[in-house]
Amino acid sequence: MKHILLKLLDYQYLSREESRELLIAIVNGIVPETQLSAIITIFLMRSISVDEVLGFREALMEMRLPVDLSDYKAIDIVGTGGDGKNTFNISTTASFVVAGAGYPVVKHGNYGATSVSGSSNAMEMQGVKFTTDRDLLRKSLDKANIAYLHAPLFSPALKAVASTRKSLGVRTFFNVLGPLVNPVEPEYQLLGVYNLSLSRLYRYIYQANNKKFSIVHSMDGYDEISLTGDFKVISNYGEHLYNPEELGFDKIKEGEIYGGESVEEAVSIFNAVLKGKGTSAQTNVVIANAAFAIQLIESSKSIEECIGIAKESIESKGALRSLEKFIEINSICP
Repeated sequence: MKHILLKLLDYQYLSREESRELLIAIVNGIVPETQLSAIITIFLMRSISVDEVLGFREALMEMRLPVDLSDYKAIDIVGTGGDGKNTFNISTTASFVVAGAGYPVVKHGNYGATSVSGSSNAMEMQGVKFTTDRDLLRKSLDKANIAYLHAPLFSPALKAVASTRKSLGVRTFFNVLGPLVNPVEPEYQLLGVYNLSLSRLYRYIYQANNKKFSIVHSMDGYDEISLTGDFKVISNYGEHLYNPEELGFDKIKEGEIYGGESVEEAVSIFNAVLKGKGTSAQTNVVIANAAFAIQLIESSKSIEECIGIAKESIESKGALRSLEKFIEINSICP
């Protein structure tokens, strides 16, 4: 362990096996919190390598609580976080729009570390009780088209570092790992990243693992399609730069998708959008993200068709019914 710490302090990159060994040591409590803070800080000061990500991921997946939901061929819609924008819960809201349109979603999420409201904060505020019960997760998928996996319940490493991440209040390499360690290993993944170098990293990892993926990045630094300007979409089929206007959306201002100063404010926006009462900017940004998730599943459909499907999910109250059924099922967990 000491040689790994010395290597990091000398700003050297770790091998895949060293990275795996380090994360296992963190989870087993061998690394004191002061050293953990230093390690996280080192990774803030330099980029993370592919081997380091793969080693960390390998350790997390070895220690995870696995759940086999592969027969649903579900999608996960997630952002890395750490963009510093404090938007409302866009990817979580989009997840219910996709579920309301009839597509199974297995959402992997956590409490906010760098924003006011993470997806787990939003779910908990609705009365949702997190569970590892496989039968309940399946019931949620069967009845509401969506199941929620609270990351610390399935990945002990994420629980072990939660307080340190929260106290630092900045993005860490755990933001990078989060989207890669959904214990269900869903068929599809729409991932938002806060910079283009990360998109290249994820693209390599997803291709190496034969994942069906789309990576989205707004060029002004959002880890989602923000409609505040041009955005890039990278998938198994290549990459494309879009602007909101070519998809029929008005360009919006940053403040129009701000999540507020409390979980309550962020959740009120989340609910308003699904009830069809969100502002045009709030609703459109959710529709855009949901549409690209739907196109990932329905690759033969144009993005315009997928935008129409996402809009219909909100207008028909399909997304709202999915939320209401999801809360009904998951608020009575043992």
